[in-house]
Amino acid sequence: MPPAAGHPAKRLLLFTAKLGYQTRSFEDAARKLGVQLVYVTDRCHQLEDPWGDQAIAVHFESAENAAYTVMENVRGQGVAGVLALGDRPAAAAAYAARGLGIPYNHPAAVEACRSKLRLREVFRDAGLHVPWFRSFPLVPALEPALHGISYPCVLKPLSLSASQGVVRANNREEFLEAAARLRRLLESAEIRATREPSLDQMIVEGYIPGREVAVEGLLTGGALRILAIFDKPDPLEGPFFEETVYVTPSRLPESTQSEIERSAREAVRALGLTQGPIHAEFRLNEEGVWPIEVAARPIGGLCARALLFHSDKADEAMALEELLLRHALSLPGTDTAREPQASGVMMIPVPSSGILESVSGLEAARATHRINELLITARLHDPIAAWPEGSSYLGFLFAKGNTPEEVEGALREAHKKLQFRITSPLPVEHPVTRRLPATG
Repeated sequence: MPPAAGHPAKRLLLFTAKLGYQTRSFEDAARKLGVQLVYVTDRCHQLEDPWGDQAIAVHFESAENAAYTVMENVRGQGVAGVLALGDRPAAAAAYAARGLGIPYNHPAAVEACRSKLRLREVFRDAGLHVPWFRSFPLVPALEPALHGISYPCVLKPLSLSASQGVVRANNREEFLEAAARLRRLLESAEIRATREPSLDQMIVEGYIPGREVAVEGLLTGGALRILAIFDKPDPLEGPFFEETVYVTPSRLPESTQSEIERSAREAVRALGLTQGPIHAEFRLNEEGVWPIEVAARPIGGLCARALLFHSDKADEAMALEELLLRHALSLPGTDTAREPQASGVMMIPVPSSGILESVSGLEAARATHRINELLITARLHDPIAAWPEGSSYLGFLFAKGNTPEEVEGALREAHKKLQFRITSPLPVEHPVTRRLPATG
């Protein structure tokens, strides 16, 4: 309910990228609840409010400096809650919450989530399932035989997200090719501009066979509530690991789901996470449940639209964004259960790198039975990169049904009706590096 007349609206700091997909959904939820959102974004501080959102401009690559800027801007104002969308904003949010005395995750716990190397170390020390792993510099070129590397293995950048730069290698030749490809990515002007830490290093770890699931959860004082377990029905076996379909509820046996929940609780406890949303990835095989990643933030992009929550007392369903606002501000309703219907999302994959020239088949895809939404987020005539260099999708398909099988079938059927024309770009000298793009 909106605040009563004469009562000021609760103020919440929302840390997010300037081009984040979810901001409009949070605006709708905040308007419904009578909450004032104060945006903290990475927009240019020298521009005069280009998005008209009165955001506090920060640089997320320096989390402590960003938090200081925020605290100076909200000095003397009442701030009731903090939320972060995305991996980069999460650390700044943790430092700011600590300085403002708002319950949130400790900065060290959030920083650990952002480093693939630190995650492996924490999970290993906690006795969780982890593959063998080692970190190496990207330069000079690594000779795997000299370091006892076995195959198959997976090469990863230390801090990029969304499986960007992650490559499987099955032998020495593939390893050397993957390492060179990862080095080119991390040395690119676009990645260097992010000022991410450890761009000169990679982690190499044993490949974990098995199926993969995602877990959405909400922490309150260290207690984890599982909001949803998503099946990922597509085999993520490499060489690249672009995710596509998420479907919930899970079709796994109850005993397996209980093991996943137990592993999730052990993972967040090992990391020291205590408050707010988490999104986690796990692999399952005959040896058990293997935590891959845990992020101190909600599910990314527009995928949150696959989750709705409904109670018998409410006339309409509650979006995940509203649930998160209620939780961050200690408002009632955060115990609302997920709707009984099965639902799912397809992150529409990028078949090849190039220039997106046209999209067709939209109406036919939207008309597919059980499809309830289709959003194309890639812009025409803009370049788009396939994995492992890429990190964004062509768009999102959403479906609902009586069973997970119906939902998955609808997503795949609708996707078949879409056609994307992607053309090869002409080589253009980069304005910063003064080099032509690499080919091959």
